[in-house]
Amino acid sequence: MIDSILTEEELMQKHKKERKELQAQIQTLKKSICKGDKKKKKEIAEEIGRLEESLEKQHTEELNAWRLAHVTLNDQQTESAQVSKEVDKDNSSLEQSTHRISKAQKRREKKAIAEKERNQRIIEQETLNIFGKRNIETEAIKEILSKQNLMIYEIPSDGHCLYNAVVHQLKINGETPLSLDDLRTKTADYLKENMNDFLPFLSNPDSEDLLTPEEYEKYCNDVAETSAWGGAVELQVLSRILKCPIEVIQATGAPYIIGDEYSNDKKVTLTYHRHMYELGAHYNSVTKCVQDEES
Repeated sequence: MIDSILTEEELMQKHKKERKELQAQIQTLKKSICKGDKKKKKEIAEEIGRLEESLEKQHTEELNAWRLAHVTLNDQQTESAQVSKEVDKDNSSLEQSTHRISKAQKRREKKAIAEKERNQRIIEQETLNIFGKRNIETEAIKEILSKQNLMIYEIPSDGHCLYNAVVHQLKINGETPLSLDDLRTKTADYLKENMNDFLPFLSNPDSEDLLTPEEYEKYCNDVAETSAWGGAVELQVLSRILKCPIEVIQATGAPYIIGDEYSNDKKVTLTYHRHMYELGAHYNSVTKCVQDEES
């Protein structure tokens, strides 16, 4: 149970420290994997997932508890003042009349109680929204970007987010414009031409066995012809096609760069969100911060 005496800033610092400690623990776990030991790699990946989920759940619960504790405290103070006024008013009324409370008064009191309960539910829901996984992750990414004078540029969640985010980056970097279809086709062609490089990293989602050559062919066709979501493999391919590094910024851990052998002059920067949408992970682009005209 989180100590409600902590300030919100102290609580956020505590969470930041715990996330750093978890990242150190994760690095230790990754280093324990022997090269080629797929079973151990899978077990470690599952363990890392459990650790991250557990810490996020703990932080969410602590933040919710902190918020609700302070909301309740403020409500109690306000209610106490209101009760005092109502008692004085009631005593005055009793001195003037000993008649029973009317039915209309009872209805008003019942309505007031219902309204108070409704407001409390609204406050609790807003607390959950503010301290939910999605908002916590987004705020963490925004903080990282702000240090680079950048902000999130929203990309629609339609299966094409990775490619559309790259298209946006190429446009703002002044590169030769490529369409969504161009990038998908080039990615699929590169995958087909370099099957031996990528086949070991792709598995059947149902059996977890490596894809057969026939399944790999279908995978490539899906990349070109459908809204199949792009991930780590496609990031590698896009970096090679565009001959530029791709920086991926996420809420926890340091940003990672694919294709760091290329020049940084035309770097593509994306943000990776695990919890933005219920359908799964999501990529956004970034742009320069826009200053408030009134400031």
